[in-house]
Amino acid sequence: QVQLVESGGGLVQAGGSLRLSCTASSDIFSFHSMDWYRQAPGRQRDLVASLTSGGTTIYADFVKGRFIISRDNAKNTVYLQMDNLKPEDTAVYYCNADGYGADYWGQGTQVTVSS
Repeated sequence: QVQLVESGGGLVQAGGSLRLSCTASSDIFSFHSMDWYRQAPGRQRDLVASLTSGGTTIYADFVKGRFIISRDNAKNTVYLQMDNLKPEDTAVYYCNADGYGADYWGQGTQVTVSS
């Protein structure tokens, strides 16, 4: 069973930055993609950013130009650098590993952006 552990969430003022980390218990390069999702209270869970094993990145329109997804294969860790944060970015952020039909999720990390 793959385990994903997120960290790096917290409280930040609008315009600030945070870097989220997601460390997997197995080789992240074996997954089709490593993704970040977020879910605000009362809202659906939305894809924020995706990084495929081949290096392709996909970003939701609402974070383009502000967030960057990256990985360190040696550490089995995926990062989400979040800059110029806005109050509407407030949500629980989840790491996801797409295992070619099997999805694995972390426990989530809270990000709160104050205005």
